[in-house]
Amino acid sequence: MRTSLKVIRIITVGLIGFYVILFGVTRVIHYPEPIAAIKLGLAPASKTPTMMPFHTITPAKNPLPWVTGDEAMPAEVNWDGKNIPFNDFLTITNSNAFLVIRDGVITYEWYKDGITSHTQLPSYSVAKTMTSLMIGQLVAQGKIEESDTFVKYFPEYATGDSFDDVTIKSLLDMQAGVGVSDNYPTGPSGWGVGIAQMYATTDLKFFMQHNRKMSWAPGTQSEYRSVDTQMLGFIIQKVTGMKVADYFSQNIWQPIGAQDSAFWNVDHVGGLEKTFCCFNATARDYARVGSLVLNNGVSALGTKNLIDANWMARLSNPVTTLDHGWGYSAQLWHPFTGTMMMLGLHGQYIVIQPSTHTVMVKLSDEPTDSGNFEELTAAVMHEIALNKN
Repeated sequence: MRTSLKVIRIITVGLIGFYVILFGVTRVIHYPEPIAAIKLGLAPASKTPTMMPFHTITPAKNPLPWVTGDEAMPAEVNWDGKNIPFNDFLTITNSNAFLVIRDGVITYEWYKDGITSHTQLPSYSVAKTMTSLMIGQLVAQGKIEESDTFVKYFPEYATGDSFDDVTIKSLLDMQAGVGVSDNYPTGPSGWGVGIAQMYATTDLKFFMQHNRKMSWAPGTQSEYRSVDTQMLGFIIQKVTGMKVADYFSQNIWQPIGAQDSAFWNVDHVGGLEKTFCCFNATARDYARVGSLVLNNGVSALGTKNLIDANWMARLSNPVTTLDHGWGYSAQLWHPFTGTMMMLGLHGQYIVIQPSTHTVMVKLSDEPTDSGNFEELTAAVMHEIALNKN
């Protein structure tokens, strides 16, 4: 018995010592404490936002109510060369919510069991387009120019090399060349890669200070890199002197008549929003943002033009080609001619189809490596968007 107790004590002391070492390491690299970091890495996509600090985005005092209709979805859709039932499509793609809005009316609305129209769900890289909308407003106000360099606002980050030539334009179009690739990890062994560090970090300034190496000269190549959008977030906070969440609330969320609060994950409370991802809201309110773009930047409340004509033109015309051969411009995808799309990891979509005055929202819980699901899902949503009854 004494021997067993001694072994237990030794093991306990060893585990405590190991945790203390891990705790020290996570403090040095500005990660959440070990247990929190492990939970974050293992949680399903729709649960991780609640495990990270955030800033709240306040809804409109007088929300704009939705009008609802009744549209039947197609009995079958084409999925990877085969016709499958529409409900199987929702299941295969781990859907949490699916909305169709035609001419400003919600004609179809579906939620997975346990999820409602008031459930806040993550959008991941859909946040990139939210960030672009704010940048567009600041450009329209003359507070920034696309030709401005990042180091104009943050001279303390200057390196003396091509990093100093990174412009707002190159950040918007994924052409900056900052050396943090989006090779998402699939397990604990990948938690140390740059994109995982940026997602988990408790200090984005520390992250930026240690990730300024360049992969190419700005403007010479195009590659989807989330660090570009995060650098735009730095600029928004610096120029406005506000929390990004507060600026977004006052200048986008409330003016579009958002019904529910949203929240934006941050490195730490009072710090900086993770603008490359981490925006969380209800499906209905995501649809309002899609409708804002569909309506050429005019709020459905009719109070003012939130996106000016020049920025709408910037969003609407692809300037480069990225993943899947899709067009891209100013943080917005163009998967098909005449179609705009906000896209996020784990299966988050806001599809905007001007030709049929349609907005579609799909929020999901797909695994990180879901193969060709993005292409297949975009094709299904595009087909539904075009087939207006």
